[in-house]
Amino acid sequence: MDGVPAASGQLVGAIRTALAARGDPERAVGQQRYMKSALPFHGLTVPQVRALVRKVVAAHPVPDRASWLAAVTTLWDEATHREQRYAAIGVLRDRRYRDWLIPDEALLGLVRHLVTSGAWWDLVDELSHVAGDLLASDRPTMTAVLRGWSREQDLWLRRVSIIAQLGAREATDVELLTYAVEGSIDDPDFFARKAIGWALRDYSKTDAAWVRKYVAAQASRLSPLSRREALKWLEAQATAD
Repeated sequence: MDGVPAASGQLVGAIRTALAARGDPERAVGQQRYMKSALPFHGLTVPQVRALVRKVVAAHPVPDRASWLAAVTTLWDEATHREQRYAAIGVLRDRRYRDWLIPDEALLGLVRHLVTSGAWWDLVDELSHVAGDLLASDRPTMTAVLRGWSREQDLWLRRVSIIAQLGAREATDVELLTYAVEGSIDDPDFFARKAIGWALRDYSKTDAAWVRKYVAAQASRLSPLSRREALKWLEAQATAD
């Protein structure tokens, strides 16, 4: 890890060692097959990785933001197993470093890199939570960023723009949600269509009337998958009633 701050190197090394020590080779084979991953797995579940990262981060704190960003970058770029990338996201989101989660050029560049190089749903969907946290902390900056990402050629940046507000409920920026959906509404890709339906379904729990109206208005453009996913919770509620 040449050029990596000493504290970052210690944290990265401790995480790698802990992941390797707790692996389950039998589980790892199935995980790699399921995720269609070029990287092998150690065989840990995501909750196990999260718990491990919290423990290791507490034992090996980094002293400054540059070291934190370096640790995340090193874990990600030099990953030999997929859990190391899960761990990188865990370090990025750790509550100890919440004050460093600021949407400046350094962090936004890193998040963009993680999304575009991760390029698969298990990693990108976790990173969408980072985008959501950043949006909640700095709406003007992140609204502009997510609007920009929603018009990118890269599918995964667009997916983040669509699902970044999951769980926001009444704080959802409906104009931003609509704009993000519009950027991918004609994309035939499964992951774009699924993201649209997922985001609309989540918001239907807050404003059912708006989602019904939107789906009806866009009926000719929304894919069957997006429509089905968007209305799934509402139809389940209607059946229950």
